[in-house]
Amino acid sequence: MRRLAGLTAAVTVLTVTASGCVTVHGELEVVPSATKAEATQALKDFTDAYNKADRAFDPALDAGRVTGALGAINQAGLKAKGINNPNGNPQHVPLELADASFTIPRKAGWPRWFVADTDSNRDTDQGPQDNRWMLVFVRGGADQLWEVAYLSILTPDEIPAFRTDKDGFAEPVAPADASLAMTPQELSKQYAAYLQSGKPADFVAGQHTTQWRDERSENARRPGVSTQYVDQALDTGTFAPLGLRTKDGGALVFFATRHYEQQTAARGVRLQISPDVKALMSGTITDTVIKERVSSQAVSVPAIGSAAPRVAFLNRIQGLVGAKGS
Repeated sequence: MRRLAGLTAAVTVLTVTASGCVTVHGELEVVPSATKAEATQALKDFTDAYNKADRAFDPALDAGRVTGALGAINQAGLKAKGINNPNGNPQHVPLELADASFTIPRKAGWPRWFVADTDSNRDTDQGPQDNRWMLVFVRGGADQLWEVAYLSILTPDEIPAFRTDKDGFAEPVAPADASLAMTPQELSKQYAAYLQSGKPADFVAGQHTTQWRDERSENARRPGVSTQYVDQALDTGTFAPLGLRTKDGGALVFFATRHYEQQTAARGVRLQISPDVKALMSGTITDTVIKERVSSQAVSVPAIGSAAPRVAFLNRIQGLVGAKGS
């Protein structure tokens, strides 16, 4: 693992567009983060840019409309696909985001943000395959664009009821809010620690916790290839967690993490490398490859004293953002 720790600094660094830089101004007045008209326009601008980028497999075409965890995943994915498909996306189907509702918090200063709850054309509208796209739009200053930092795909039943004031505006959760079983600012660090050691046991068992740890343990035991993992917090700047208070006193929180996977082949064994990994790779593979991924999570965090005190995962989206061969 010492070798992996030493190499992580050399893996492709996540790039954040200048328009994604978060600035904090001195405004003290608590105001809505956006109007409904602004939110509607931001959703349209994102969708238009996303479709142009996906059709051409060109990350530059939506770089100004994504940031944070989604930006890292989106930009790296488009780069890899563009290298492997220089003529664009032959299977492009325009994304449609309809039936939008907006949860807009009141807050002071920057960054400001809101959540768009939408129905995409990527699902079946009835039955168990029905889902909603939850997009978290962030704006770091009055002179900046609205950008999507987090995307979560939830079933209608997984979307909580948010606490709102008399005017319908939501209540944001402070990063250090001590009324919650785990503060938003601790989520990334504690999740990374949990994946490494199984502790703290503050997360509900399931696909993104116990099952993922079991899956990685099985991968590590496969003959011919040694696999090791390092997990890191990713919680500053445009990757900062964002949360909204729910009616039950808890919160829905969006947060990010970074994950490295090192595979080392035994003598005589050849590593199998996918085209997308090759497209994002620096260095030359002799016997080792390190893959870097960013993961975006949406979790339900209960209030302290809740009957179910553990953090529950609702959705996780992970994407390859870099690779290095040696």
